[in-house]
Amino acid sequence: MQTKGFIFDLDGVIVDTAKYHFIAWKNLANSIGIDFTELQNEQLKGVSRVKSLEKILKWGGKEIPENEFTRLMQQKNDDYLSHISTMNAEEILPDVSKVLDFLTREKQGVALGSASKNARMILKKVHLINQFEAIVDGNDVTKGKPNPEVFLNCLLYTSPSPRDRTNLVC
Repeated sequence: MQTKGFIFDLDGVIVDTAKYHFIAWKNLANSIGIDFTELQNEQLKGVSRVKSLEKILKWGGKEIPENEFTRLMQQKNDDYLSHISTMNAEEILPDVSKVLDFLTREKQGVALGSASKNARMILKKVHLINQFEAIVDGNDVTKGKPNPEVFLNCLLYTSPSPRDRTNLVC
């Protein structure tokens, strides 16, 4: 069976932005008097910003008004964005560029499927945006992971026919 394309996730596969999420959550938690650990941060991976903030508040035994909740979510996002805005090609995980170059030379379809709403910006910052035929991110889907919508949408952009879609590798 010949493979027609490959779908990559972003975080933890192409680059590691988890450290920037941790810094932003820690800064936010500390700003409202809550201690925040790396172990707690592990429990936030793959969790929405809303649910993450709810967990942090619960851990800290805090209740806040809705308008403050919204402000804190924005504060966290702004802090995170300031960190990822400094990313560069050195942030690419080992051998990613080599694999992408190989797949391109072999004329294999290459797509990115990520829950991150910042995927395109990150790919531009690390100079990989042009390596992908298709990019589907959190801006393009209505259901977050673990729902497979992001990856299924990649199939639509990387395969010309339903028959070919059975040969893609995620």
